[in-house]
Amino acid sequence: MKSETIIRVIYALCLVGAGLNHLQTVLTHGLLWDYHNAPLFTRFFWTSLTFFDPIAAILLFLKPKVGLIFTFLIIFIDVIHNSWILLDEGRDLFNYMFISQFLFLLFVVFTIRIPWKASTVKY
Repeated sequence: MKSETIIRVIYALCLVGAGLNHLQTVLTHGLLWDYHNAPLFTRFFWTSLTFFDPIAAILLFLKPKVGLIFTFLIIFIDVIHNSWILLDEGRDLFNYMFISQFLFLLFVVFTIRIPWKASTVKY
């Protein structure tokens, strides 16, 4: 398997895992759960990832460039948003969930050029 395919598979696995985590929350608490009185945007954002994460994973293979952009945007916005929420609540940024998201963002930032270049049409 080529390196660009391996990278897209890793991205997809991370996105599917995150999507399943959000799905578990939705199945447990419902689509309109307030996440312990979280701000309205946060409720909407976290619930939307139930759908956006697996869509991005699929797009990585059907429309690679769109999937790569969507993957980057999801994890970038997620890390920024979750940093804000954790700091606003006075919670520690050094928890396994946030660290895993931050590490995934770093992985995407440092590897995205490989599948991007591979998906460029060459004439």
